[in-house]
Amino acid sequence: MKVTKNRWLIALSAISIHLSIGAAYAYSVYTNPIRDTVGWSTTGITLSFTIMMALAGIAAAFFGPFVERNGPRKSAMIAAILFGLGQAGAGVAVAVDSLLLFLLTYGFASGLGMGIGYIAPVSTLVKWFPDRRGLATGMAVLGFGAGALITAPVAASLMGSIGISMTFYILGISYFILMVIGASYIARPPEGWMPEGMEKAIASGKKTVKKDLSQLTAREAVRTRRFWMLWSMMLINVTAGIMMISVASPMAQEVVGLSAAGAATMVGIMGIFNGGGRLGWAAISDYVGRPTVFITFFLLQLIAFITIPNITNILLFQALVFIVVSCYGGGFSNLPAFIGDLFGTKQLGAIHGYLLTTWSLGGILGPLLVSQIREVTNSYIPVFYVFTGLITVAFLLSIFLQLDIKKIEKEKEETWGQTETARPKAINKKVVHSVQYNER
Repeated sequence: MKVTKNRWLIALSAISIHLSIGAAYAYSVYTNPIRDTVGWSTTGITLSFTIMMALAGIAAAFFGPFVERNGPRKSAMIAAILFGLGQAGAGVAVAVDSLLLFLLTYGFASGLGMGIGYIAPVSTLVKWFPDRRGLATGMAVLGFGAGALITAPVAASLMGSIGISMTFYILGISYFILMVIGASYIARPPEGWMPEGMEKAIASGKKTVKKDLSQLTAREAVRTRRFWMLWSMMLINVTAGIMMISVASPMAQEVVGLSAAGAATMVGIMGIFNGGGRLGWAAISDYVGRPTVFITFFLLQLIAFITIPNITNILLFQALVFIVVSCYGGGFSNLPAFIGDLFGTKQLGAIHGYLLTTWSLGGILGPLLVSQIREVTNSYIPVFYVFTGLITVAFLLSIFLQLDIKKIEKEKEETWGQTETARPKAINKKVVHSVQYNER
């Protein structure tokens, strides 16, 4: 008898992988120590982070089909090697005072590992949790968001006691070990697998399974309007979220007069809402549906971006910022489950990779838009007007997508109803022929 793995341990394995690669978001703690130690420019040091983030989204898209062909274990192992070497290699780059090597290790190698490691466990989790898709992917992506919260104080403490290079060595090895442990257990479930409780509930009629809208390959999915509506929605959501994250502190100080210390505290709390939004919104989506959650994202952000230019209350300003950031995190955690709903799980990893190109593009557009608007107008207020327009587009797209889904579901129900009506006639016809044959 084949032993089935524990799906909660599969989830824990995915979290360990995402927790490791999510540490990359703690990059800012390295900037000043590296600059003070080896004298590289802040621009040069930041370039490594830019390369890593841009490459992560590109790698997710490029290696999506590879993950589907080779499975999550092999893919996660490769991600562990690349990310671990990239982090440890950054220590060598600092030791030999080579910015080029730093760009190749922390930027290029870590970026590849980050992209592959991000998508490797997610499609597997969706298959292990057919009853709780949102919660499952939310747990993994929460790990990604929490990685920086754990790494930042640990890295800062290590750099103060043993130096930058040794810090990168220790963290690189630690990430590698943690990712390998996760990769060694993670595996796909048997075809058509369902948890025991779900099988019993379906058999007794207590639970009905909502079927995926379709079962498409990645190539077929990108030819549908649903794919491009979801892609555009994600791009706007990511752009708005990263814009807010990139300038939260100076924006808060300028718009509502928050102190530098208060703004720093706000940025820390934003990390909690980013991570909490990933789990919370994903869990909610299992009950209200992914289309409804995305409509809610854009409705809340519309309210936030319309309201912020007209308020002076510090607490209200921060509350609205936290809402935007939670929607940013929630978009990432709901995306894999939404893909499964729309396109099935046949090639979920590959489709997920294609949609994560919005991660790279939004990471460029968000900071670029806000910096250009601020430079031209000498104010952050026009930024909110521009993003109000973008969020309005996303809100309309989310409604159109929900209508499109309902239309397809209705067509499928009508087709199924016609098939059921025709089936008895076909059976009777077969019986008649059988009787006639016997009489002869």
